[in-house]
Amino acid sequence: MATNQMRREAAKRKLANQQARRAERARRQKRVAVISSAAAVVVVVVAVVLLTTAPWKSDPAQPAAQAAAPPGTVNCQYPSDGAAAKPANAPQADAVSNQGTVPVSLTTSAGPIGLTLNRAEAPCTVNSFTSLASQGYFDDTPCHRLTTSEGLKVLQCGDPSGQGTGGPGYTIADEPPTNLAPAGQSGAVIYPRGTIAMAKTSAPNSGGSQFFLVYADSTLPPDYTVFGTIDEAGLATVDKVAGAGTDDSNGPGDGKPKTPVTIQTATVAA
Repeated sequence: MATNQMRREAAKRKLANQQARRAERARRQKRVAVISSAAAVVVVVVAVVLLTTAPWKSDPAQPAAQAAAPPGTVNCQYPSDGAAAKPANAPQADAVSNQGTVPVSLTTSAGPIGLTLNRAEAPCTVNSFTSLASQGYFDDTPCHRLTTSEGLKVLQCGDPSGQGTGGPGYTIADEPPTNLAPAGQSGAVIYPRGTIAMAKTSAPNSGGSQFFLVYADSTLPPDYTVFGTIDEAGLATVDKVAGAGTDDSNGPGDGKPKTPVTIQTATVAA
């Protein structure tokens, strides 16, 4: 028959075994938690690396670090983007003014088009446009596209080749508008009549020299840099061109204007 001493010893051994098993379970659970957390960190790091190093063919290379721009200015980037449709130099990129407006006069075969470019709205774009105009880049170049469809009414210019594929040999970072009214569609906004905006591909930061003149409210994604306005005489000129219609070479309501438009000179006011 078991004595009290023997029962006490057996109870102690049972308790010790239970404690050892609980300790081992706790150690296993801790190891699993640490491994799971480490795996989660690896997944996040890999995802970030993939997102930040994925080769966006149309994106410019990351710029080198720059000194801070003086007050009233910004630093811009104009990365090279292949051959230019017409010889042009990239503009000065450092300490670009973001103050005030710049008048530009387009003398065209269809009539005058006066522009007021807004540095505060898109300083790097305005800087590029005025630089190209001063170099004569826009002189003797066609406005190659007119759209007259519902929701998109623009005259597009700025490609010396007239094919809609040419540019100045560099690109401009997007400066998306922030004050356009929603168009009642998911993400779309209204580019109002009288707006000047930059044309681009579907890739980010792919603008160059092509721009479009909005002659009636148009609905687009908020990705196109707005950099100025058209004066009343200019709108009358574009209205006349739009009234003659398009040749529909790109589809109904989209093609070359039936009234050919050539920018004869683009002059930046002193």
